[in-house]
Amino acid sequence: MDVSGNNGRLLVNLMSAAARRAEVIANNIANQNTPGFKRSTVEFEDLLARELRSGASGRDLLALAPEEQIDLVSPSNGEGNNVHMELETNAMNQNRLMYETYSAILKTRMELIRASIEESR
Repeated sequence: MDVSGNNGRLLVNLMSAAARRAEVIANNIANQNTPGFKRSTVEFEDLLARELRSGASGRDLLALAPEEQIDLVSPSNGEGNNVHMELETNAMNQNRLMYETYSAILKTRMELIRASIEESR
């Protein structure tokens, strides 16, 4: 989806990362009782922030991709599973809010573009 410019494409990338994160969290929840299962996470916003602090160009930012990581640090239960429902539920809620925010920003951006086009007719 082209939403006119790097900022629009970056918003789409943020939404894609949030969608992927929702899938990973759902998989974690589905495997909460699987012995030996290790939860996964998806990192994108932290990568983006790090690149912005380092002075990366717009093109570099658009090349960023979400990173899926297996969590080997969180404490496991007696069966080696480290999925904790409270953590996953909180992560899902936070991710939903982020996705809704990105979506609202993108919608506003598209409405402004549409209004600009209609005004120039």
